[in-house]
Order: sequence, then C-alpha cells, then structure tokens
Amino acid sequence: MLDWYDGHARALPWRVTGAETPDPYRVWLSEVMLQQTTTAAVAPYFAKFTERWPDVAALAAAAEEEVMAEWAGLGYYSRARNLVKCAAEVAAMGGFPETEEELRKLPGLGAYTAAAIAAIAFGRRAVVVDANVERVVARLFAIDEPLPGARKAIRDKADAITPDERAGDFAQAMMDLGATICTSRDARCLLCPLQSICEGRASGDPLRLPVKAKKKPKPSRTGTAFWIERDDAVWLVKRPGKGMLGGMRALPDDDWSARGDGHGEPPLKGMWEAGGVVRHTFTHFHLELGVAVYAGNAVPVGEGEWWPLDRIADAGLPTLFAKAAERVLAAG
Repeated sequence: MLDWYDGHARALPWRVTGAETPDPYRVWLSEVMLQQTTTAAVAPYFAKFTERWPDVAALAAAAEEEVMAEWAGLGYYSRARNLVKCAAEVAAMGGFPETEEELRKLPGLGAYTAAAIAAIAFGRRAVVVDANVERVVARLFAIDEPLPGARKAIRDKADAITPDERAGDFAQAMMDLGATICTSRDARCLLCPLQSICEGRASGDPLRLPVKAKKKPKPSRTGTAFWIERDDAVWLVKRPGKGMLGGMRALPDDDWSARGDGHGEPPLKGMWEAGGVVRHTFTHFHLELGVAVYAGNAVPVGEGEWWPLDRIADAGLPTLFAKAAERVLAAG
C-alpha cells in the first residue's frame, strides 16, 4: 500500500508528500471539513478558510459569526461552532497535542478525527477508519456482517494491518484506494495493489461489501420562512446557538426545526403573501418550506438586522434560506 501510495497519492490542497512536514492546523481543518462531506465540496471552502485564517491563532481570533458565514453551504453547522471553540483552546495551549487521547479532549474531535490528526500530522500509529477505509477493509477480508454491527470487526482488521511506521501515509493510501479504485459503485480490481490477497475479489462479488442495513424512509416536515423587506433590505435573525443551523444568520421562521409541524406564529401581524416553496433534504428528514412575504411596513420586534438585498450573498445564509431568498428575489 505504501509503495502504491508513493506513486498514486491524490494531490489535495491540505496534503503534503515526501519530505514535507504536515501542518497540524491544515490537517485538523481539512479533517473537520471532510466529516460527512465530499472532497470536491470541501476544497473551495478549505482554500477560503486558509487564505483568510492561515493558522490556528488567526482562526482563534476570528468572530464566530464571520466563521459561520464562511462555512455557510457546507452543512453540519455544529462543526463550525466547534471549530471556533477548538481553535481557541489550541491557541491557548500553544499548539495541537500529538496523541489521540489528548486530541479527543478538544471540541468536535471524535475517535476518527483524533486518530487521523495523530497519524497524519504527527506520525503516531493510529487506526484511521473513514467510510472509504471501511469499504476497503470489508472487501479485503470479506466481512459480511451488516453495518453498523460490522464496524468492530472492520476496525480490528484495520488495526491488524496498520504499520508502526508511516501510519499516516498508510491511512491516506487506504482512503485514496477507496476513493479512486475500490469505490462504492465500482471495484476496479485489476488496478488494485491488494487484488492478490483480497477475499472480496476472490468471492466473485466484491461490490456486495460492505453489507449495509436497509435505510428507513426519511420523514417529511413542513415549515414557513418569513420575508420582511424594507428600504431594499431584508430582516435577518440569528438562530439559537444550539439546534439545527445553530448560530447562523437566517430568515425568521415558524420554528419548524423544533416543532416539526410548521405551525408557529409569524413574527408580525398583518397581511402575508405567498412567495413560493423551496425543498431541502437534511440528514434525517425532508423539508418543504413555504416562503411568506410581508405586505406591510411594520418593524419586527426582537433582535435582528436589516441586511442589504444587494449583499445578500455575503450574509452567509445556510443553503435552505439561501434558496428561499433566491426564490423571492427571482420573483421580483
């Protein structure tokens, strides 16, 4: 695997090869961004973040709302909130700790992320198992127990084959193999450096592995976002720090994320006009969000801000509310 990696490693913005020393900040930032998110989606965000905040001290000094705005569209917003908290702790410590045990004490770092940073940034032996590695190992050893029950066996096998030296390169090699050759939709076995010892290939049907549990259908919710416009500006609020899309700027809504029934009260009494419907899928449910446009001149009660319509793209709205804004503005 290491020989294969030396000749086939993917060129990624956060990766170094050869004699270069990995920057723990860039490794940490990329691993947090890559949680449940594709490499293609992460790359432009990583470039923006590292240009604006080139090291952990710079990120620690940033205002949370600025970080949240730059994160907008990447999803799973608790990651961004933990990013700010973690940066502050690391800056106060004078740098990242080097062991899995200490890394796991930092905000937002679970078992996988801590292992990846320890191995890639600091050269520690750590067992790194993401979705790509999980698939490669399940096929390599023909582990046919359905997920998630198979994860212990997969991790045990990954532990057994992780070398003491170059554990970070080995982890990245396994990730690359799963991303480019042993993919979820294809098994390009003739190109695989593990083909001669792969039990999944020997079985004749590697694509059946790993065995996934049947997905439950996602429920659907409805809700309403409220568009209140005045003097070429729209009223935006900051969502509570905890909960869905926490800490993000957004349009006011009827509390659909907490209630789930879309029957909360509008922020103003008066006439509302239909502004269209947007649909969005979250991890655990589908949402159909109606947009109600206020037809009066009253000023909303409570905390918020008037955001210029010609700078709405700079507000850092989550994708759901960005869609709603686009719908209203397109309708004129």
